[in-house]
Amino acid sequence: MSREYQSFQYAFDAGTGVATLTLSRPERLNALTFEVYRELREAFRDLDREPGVRAIVLTGAGRAFCSGGDVEDIIGKLFALDRAGLLDFTRATGDLILAMLQCGRPIVGALNGLVAGAGAVIATACDIRIGGPSAKIAYLFTKVGLSGADMGASWLLPRIVGLARATELLMTGDFLDPHEAQRIGLYHRVVGEDAAVLPEARAWAERLARGPSLGLAVTKRMLLAEATMDLESAMAAETEIQAACMEDPNFREGYDAFLAKRPPVFR
Repeated sequence: MSREYQSFQYAFDAGTGVATLTLSRPERLNALTFEVYRELREAFRDLDREPGVRAIVLTGAGRAFCSGGDVEDIIGKLFALDRAGLLDFTRATGDLILAMLQCGRPIVGALNGLVAGAGAVIATACDIRIGGPSAKIAYLFTKVGLSGADMGASWLLPRIVGLARATELLMTGDFLDPHEAQRIGLYHRVVGEDAAVLPEARAWAERLARGPSLGLAVTKRMLLAEATMDLESAMAAETEIQAACMEDPNFREGYDAFLAKRPPVFR
């Protein structure tokens, strides 16, 4: 992308098709501001349309992935807003999660440290989550007197870890250590040291970037859409979308590669 963002770092590797977004407020543990929310939302929408981008890595600089909303730049200022202003804010935070979920590119979260509050929900909205030994995670909303149902957390989390564990995590706001997060399915992998988190996440992103873009985008979209469908509706939707995918050149490439006993080169 030609545009430069002010609240995080953007890098694109044309050779692999992987874009990397790095939250860059390490002195504040990458706490979120109104501007960070806005620019991240715009970035995921931009990347969904950006030619050449095939996968995305989201990470944080320094000792944290994201510690949630900034106490000074967001939390304190919310008390001066009326109901309309508060609704504008909560809609904006939810719109970021929607932009991530609706982005057709796979998103890999490189969780290099603290993952808390809104940062935990952002991590949860990633398609793949890679944690390090310091990547403890907590949905802190009830700790500050709010609902654990924020930014789609009460929709996303039960679908990943089950209703019982989601209830515990969202009601208590307690931290979960990374190995337990992996055990219950919240993290896909936990690496041995924090320095290995980003390389492992990039390896996952590069692997996904080599996959069939249309097939992956459809898979992501249908995983979300079928959550509200009955079996017959889901089956009907899958038959339609799979038939469409069979007209995509990547299907022919996969077939030709299998016959030639070579790795496929998907577009």
